[in-house]
Amino acid sequence: MKIEPKTLKGFRDFLPREARKRQFVIDALRKVFESYGFEPLETPALEYEEILAGKYGDEGEKLMYKFEDKGGRKVALRYDQTVPLARVVAQYGSPGSPQLPLPFKRYQISNVWRGENPQKGRFREFLQCDIDTVGTSSLLADAEILELVYESYKKLGLDVIIKINDRRLLSTISTKALTILDKLNKIGEEEVINELEQIGMNSEDAKKILSETRSFKASEELREIKNLAIKLGCPGDVVKFEQLLIRGLDYYTGLVMEVFLKDSDSNLSLGGGGRYDDLIGMFSGKSIPAVGFAFGFDRIIDAMEKQGLFQNLENGTKVLVTIFSPELLDRSIKVCEVLNSANINQELYVDPVARMDKQLKYADQKGIPYVVIVGPKEAESGSATVKNLKTGEQTTLPVKDLPDFLK
Repeated sequence: MKIEPKTLKGFRDFLPREARKRQFVIDALRKVFESYGFEPLETPALEYEEILAGKYGDEGEKLMYKFEDKGGRKVALRYDQTVPLARVVAQYGSPGSPQLPLPFKRYQISNVWRGENPQKGRFREFLQCDIDTVGTSSLLADAEILELVYESYKKLGLDVIIKINDRRLLSTISTKALTILDKLNKIGEEEVINELEQIGMNSEDAKKILSETRSFKASEELREIKNLAIKLGCPGDVVKFEQLLIRGLDYYTGLVMEVFLKDSDSNLSLGGGGRYDDLIGMFSGKSIPAVGFAFGFDRIIDAMEKQGLFQNLENGTKVLVTIFSPELLDRSIKVCEVLNSANINQELYVDPVARMDKQLKYADQKGIPYVVIVGPKEAESGSATVKNLKTGEQTTLPVKDLPDFLK
């Protein structure tokens, strides 16, 4: 029986060209994170179901991938990275702990799984990229996250605005109303008022709550966080107070933030986060303060593609070493050894009987900029011919001089 090659709905393959873009973003973000002292954390794809259950509300419970393993244990695939972080802190962290000293500054870049209804920008398996500082309520930690977020998007070449708010300003508004207000940029004021009326408000009260929310002034803590972020190096005009920035999750206890492209009509956020002092302590039975941010990885990729920021992203292989004939294979292998010792990424074409034009076409298709050819004349003189596939220019030189030439 012939098996049709296909992926599951909501799951994706990333072929080399796309995977290279994703790896470029991951590497850039990781360098920024580690320059601020954030350390990597990895947690299992599978957790006990009881660890994850009841932490994401009714909707999350429906979307979680749950099953029994071969040992009859109830397990679930990782739904996010925050609950596993809470479990890790409860399991290993305590003041003065040598395993996990607090404050704990961590980043995690891992796949998560949700049984979503697949649609544009929404998948059942996707990459989450989070940073968090756990174990301190200092406003400096909030400011450092703001500064790190700014530097991360700057490193990727994206010009952004970071909108901030204080969830305590909204404490008198019901969760249902906040959920509706959070949709303002997506559905508009008229529809927001309609939805507020559907949960029992009259038209005047709905308009009043919008008006009152828009009149809020930045809290003293927000002003202090912004001032500290500016001292750390974040430009003041990048951080903007937004009264109607809600953030859908109801576990935020202070600062909330979202990132948007500057000078863009898009209302799509490229990431968001805030302070959540009551969530991490869910396993330890005591409050453990925390602040963090989640980067919208797929949206970042889309934004960078639209701005042409991947145009100079080349194949990691700089040179294809061709094989002129089976008899000259050893000469080609010697070239690989010389290039490898000089830390130049090279690939040996692995079919000794393939025609030269096939090998050159292979290099061109993969975006490899140079090929090295060792034919009978070059073998006799201890040299090699380098061809630049972009310009067509060819240069013959001693094999020992290849590294300097290619560098």
